Amino acid sequence: MLSTLIELQRLKRLDRTGWTLRGLPNGTESVAAHSFGVCVTAMMLADEIQSRGLEVDIARVLRMALIHDWAETRVGDMPKTATDYFGADSRMHAESRAFADIIETTGAGASEYETIFQEYEQRNSIEARLVKAADVLDLLIQAYALERAGARGLDEFWEVAQNADFQLPPVAEEVVRKTLSAILSARGEIN
Repeated sequence: MLSTLIELQRLKRLDRTGWTLRGLPNGTESVAAHSFGVCVTAMMLADEIQSRGLEVDIARVLRMALIHDWAETRVGDMPKTATDYFGADSRMHAESRAFADIIETTGAGASEYETIFQEYEQRNSIEARLVKAADVLDLLIQAYALERAGARGLDEFWEVAQNADFQLPPVAEEVVRKTLSAILSARGEIN
């Protein structure tokens, strides 16, 4: 377990490369900071959805949000442009292998971590699709915060909002869309 905990410390220092490639300084956002944002966003979305009568396994949502980027300790934070060259299948294969290697020494939880990671990658549950929505929303919230602080040239990050289809049940979709709309509206006020 200790070796995995030590390895995961890298996520605190591993920069999200999308920001760096756009000329923002190193340290703009780490993968760990992003994972925290995804967890908070996923928790709030899940709480709101559950309050509207749709059952969501919030503990599973949080576990999934915490582990969804663990593979990046070994493969790095590959920007979207890298996927254009390597292909989505190659990227997914590399991340799956890296994740499996990382969790080898986690003890009793390893099998469950693998199941949760694969569920997220395949988006085959409401929890997985909700965490993916939180992943996108956190990206947009970070882009908004950076633009509010004066950063420019981040328009391509907002493209994900145009065609976002998380394949959520109507109640969950409504909550995610309302949050997305609020982010887009806030951005409209500064541009």
